[in-house]
Amino acid sequence: MSSVLYDAPGPKSRARSRLISIIGAVILIGGLIALIVVLGLPKASANGAVQPGLWDPSRWDIFGDLLIWRTLAFGALATLKMAAVAAVFAIVIGVLFSFGRLSASAWIRIPTTVVLEFFRGMPVLLMMLFILLVFSTGSFWAGVAALSVYNGAIIGEALRAGINALPRGQREAGLAIGLTPVATRFRIEFPQAFRQMLPVIIAQLVVLLKDTSLAFVVAYEELLRAGLYNLSNFFGNQYKFSFFFIVLAIYLAMNLSLSWLARRIAKRTGPQAGSVTKDDADEPIDPQIVYTRALGAQSTGSLGGS
Repeated sequence: MSSVLYDAPGPKSRARSRLISIIGAVILIGGLIALIVVLGLPKASANGAVQPGLWDPSRWDIFGDLLIWRTLAFGALATLKMAAVAAVFAIVIGVLFSFGRLSASAWIRIPTTVVLEFFRGMPVLLMMLFILLVFSTGSFWAGVAALSVYNGAIIGEALRAGINALPRGQREAGLAIGLTPVATRFRIEFPQAFRQMLPVIIAQLVVLLKDTSLAFVVAYEELLRAGLYNLSNFFGNQYKFSFFFIVLAIYLAMNLSLSWLARRIAKRTGPQAGSVTKDDADEPIDPQIVYTRALGAQSTGSLGGS
């Protein structure tokens, strides 16, 4: 079967693609094995002493101490606490930004655009330091405020794109049944846009979770500072890589869990039967049906109407 844009690959092309994939996989696995072997080789330090390889048991013998795991657990919980609080504020700020950017009044739309672009271009670390030094909020709230504002600006743009992607008939239907422009935005447009952009929002929350490590600089006892800085300084540089590996594994577990959640939500929020899409923009829309669907989305969490 052929397409307008390309010809379907024949037997030779498919065989060549499989061969290239196999060669690439072999190279990747070989490189990973070589890295593991090199890291395990003994190394000479600057003073001539020979240090054991990174996989030597002497570099991992301290992990039987429960105090180490308590410290790592405390750092992981502190990271999740900052990420959870910042995520809530980021979503609220994102909603406000999206509504301000879509306002019909230039007095609201233009200042909101300027503020949003400023926060999008501001490095998160500099924002944390500015909030900490100027407002003396403490390390936790400095990190929360910076992460909330920056990621709220990104989420706001995602929500704005989701609302703009809706057919114009959705808004016109809400206005036709007597809803105010604000009520139409909240009851009809926003629930649909939020559902469509939910995978993007969760992906941004994964970025937010990773960016909590920047709070290390403002002395917040998150996972990176507690696990890699405090513990390695206490037990010595011999265990620095060991702590690095454990902290990396914890971060990967948290981030991959959120990424898996984003993929599941993306599958569940795909196009559904009966939902209004951009392709229906030119078809007549019953205002009462649109309003009923919006109320159903608010009460049941589902956008599908009966």
